[in-house]
This record gives sequence, C-alpha cells and structure tokens, in this order.
Amino acid sequence: MLERLNKLIARAGIASRRGADELIATGEVSVNGEIVTDLGRKADPETDHIKVGGKLINPKIAKRENAYILLNKPKGYLSSAADPEGRPLVVDLVKGYGKLHPVGRLDFNTEGLLILTNDGDFTNLVAASKLIPKVYEVKVKGIPNANAINKLRRGIRLEDGFKTAPSEIRELKSTDKNGWYEVTLYEGHNQQIRKMFDAIGNSVVKLRRTAIGSIDYDRLPIGAYRELDPDEVASFSQPVKRKPVKMKIERTSEKPKGTPRPKKKPQTGPKSVAGRPHRTAKPKR
Repeated sequence: MLERLNKLIARAGIASRRGADELIATGEVSVNGEIVTDLGRKADPETDHIKVGGKLINPKIAKRENAYILLNKPKGYLSSAADPEGRPLVVDLVKGYGKLHPVGRLDFNTEGLLILTNDGDFTNLVAASKLIPKVYEVKVKGIPNANAINKLRRGIRLEDGFKTAPSEIRELKSTDKNGWYEVTLYEGHNQQIRKMFDAIGNSVVKLRRTAIGSIDYDRLPIGAYRELDPDEVASFSQPVKRKPVKMKIERTSEKPKGTPRPKKKPQTGPKSVAGRPHRTAKPKR
C-alpha cells in the first residue's frame, strides 16, 4: 500500500515525521535508487526499496511494532522528544520501546498522565478529538468566589485571545488558604487551566492530570509507566459520544426563605389590550 515517505521513515524509528521531511528535503532519502526531495512522495514498503542515508529501511518498517505507553509524568520534565536547551525529557523515562513521542503535552511543572507512542495516526486522532475528556486536579491560590468559577464553567476569553469552551468544574475539599477543583476539558490550548485561573485572579499552585478518556491513574506511581492494553487503545478510536456540558451554576444572591411577596398595586382603571385604546362601557338607557 502506498504511504507517504515521512510516515514510513517515522514508522521505522529513524526520525519523527518532521525530522523525516528534513531528511527528504536534504536528499538523504531514495526510492528504488532515485533520490527523492518531494515531501509529498509516496512509496510501498512491500515493493519499493527505501533507503535513508544509503541504508535500506524496509526491514525496520516491517519489524516495527506500535507501542502505546502510559506514563505518570513527574514535574520537571519536558513533554517533547528533543530540546535544544537540554532539559530533561519525558521520552528519557521510558526504556526499551525505541523512539517514542508524547501524545499532546503537559507543562514542564505539571505532573500526571501522558501517553507516549510511535504511532503518528494515533497521535493525530487523540490530539484532534473533541470527544476525549482530560481530567485534572487543580490547587489554586486563595478561594475563588462562586461567580468566578461559574464564568470558567461557561467559557472565558483568555488574555492571549483564546475563547475557552464550556468546562466541567467540580469543587473538591479546599483548605483555608487554597481552593481544590476537578476540571474536565475537551480541548488542549497551551497552559489553558493555568491561564483560566489567572484570568480570575487565582493562580495555579499545583496541577495534575488524573485521567485521559477512560484511562485513570490505576495506582501508577509518579515516574512509572506501563503499556496500554488493546482495549484501552481501541477506546480512543471509539470514544463515548460527548454529552452537552451541564453547567451547575451556583446562585449567589438567593432571597432568604420566607420572604413575603410584594403586594400587587390595586387597579385604578380599566385594563387595556395591547395596541388598543381603553373603552368605557356606555350607560344603559
């Protein structure tokens, strides 16, 4: 079956798709002895001889198996496969599965669940889906008032101009100085939760992702990882249809029970019908 060269190179574990495009553009890739520089070029690994840097990669493509790894990411690791600044990477925590990349991102100082894989199609599916919930536990500075939390539930325009979709926010047990919340999102804007709470004046102190779709912590220690089973991988291809978000809006100005209703003013004249003048009955003769 014909597939794009960058996808085949990535499947062989040589480079990411972006890295494969660079290899193609610089003339490092050949198909059946012909140097290829067209980024859109396709090939069939079963019939075409594909070489990168002069080495045949067909055997690597055939043997390459997709890996799906669930990692409980610690703070202080970058959700990337490379970093020019030399910071610690999440891919360095997972051994024995070849070249992997993270599915989506968690901030450098955010911990929690993150999937790593070598399957580009799976990555695109999960990253683009608006049906897969991501659940977070959030600790914020101070105690936000109910009106502020309701604004976040309805959706808010962030300082960078992004308008958030309605989100599910459930209050957890807070302390005297810090509020704790469970936030469920169906989108993944850069540092979205931190920016949401910054917008209401309560900065995030601690942030942890606790679930992706139907997959939760499952007692996975921080820094540990495990393989996803086939059913878990399949669940991302057939996510449960998203129900409309039911926003539980807290009332902040309710009237106390037992408050008497105001008395109606007595009518001083004949009622009128909209759009018609008053009519006075003629006296009988």
